[in-house]
Amino acid sequence: MSSFDRLKAQAARWQMTVLETSETSTAVIAFGRIRNASVVLKIVKEKGDEWNSGEVLRSFQGHGTVRVLNAAPGALLMERLEPGGALVDLVRQGRDDEATETLAGLVRQMAGHRVPVGCATVEDWSRGFDRYLQGHNKQIPHDLACMARDIYQSLAATQSTVMLLHGDLQHYNVLSDKSRGWVAIDPKGVVGELEYEVGAMLRNPTELPDFFTAEKTIRRRLKVLSDCLDLTYERTISWAFAQAVLSAICDVEDGHPVTENNGALKLAKILQRFCSNILSSQLDKR
Repeated sequence: MSSFDRLKAQAARWQMTVLETSETSTAVIAFGRIRNASVVLKIVKEKGDEWNSGEVLRSFQGHGTVRVLNAAPGALLMERLEPGGALVDLVRQGRDDEATETLAGLVRQMAGHRVPVGCATVEDWSRGFDRYLQGHNKQIPHDLACMARDIYQSLAATQSTVMLLHGDLQHYNVLSDKSRGWVAIDPKGVVGELEYEVGAMLRNPTELPDFFTAEKTIRRRLKVLSDCLDLTYERTISWAFAQAVLSAICDVEDGHPVTENNGALKLAKILQRFCSNILSSQLDKR
């Protein structure tokens, strides 16, 4: 059954009147109504990070996230957020600090909720390093991938309080609503410490790589996030570095060419220097 056939069947099952449809690389989406309520139906095309996003969203109980009306494997019925503008618009308008503070506020709202059964952990997500390093692809420097893997695994083994995280909380996954304010959508769902959640924010918006890879942007964002969320600065930087490399690895696995201009890879190389400075400082104190 095609994704659009699944959408039609699920809309009928939930008694939804479909008014408009759209398609992304990973999902088909319908906008419509159930009785007097505006709703959104999302059908995920293939099993993956978002297949059980309904259970992840239910766990957040609407705290900082879009509210779930119904869910099934690969299908999610949600409230419609209106007007639905994305947080990336603030960055385009030169209001990046405001956008960063908004993301921090959502992290606070989403913290401390029940972990759904079968939810992935940050350890699960680290397997991409070994797949890449055991292969023959050379788009990402081997020494950079090794360093990122080692840092990632060390951080994963020494986490403090772990919790359910969004897993992809960034500017395109936060929409505006006239009654609720800024609201997060499309969680992948992963279990890890709070410092892990920052990684996706730092390598976005993807359309502005020169902006998010500028050292002044990185430092300003890290300060805002660390102050708002009481994060451990060194662990936050180290996670962000390792995740940036892992993001570039995911691009390789998805068949996208990764050159030196890849935004995640450029960010990783800058954060690598940050990590090296942290290690040097720690050694100097011994």
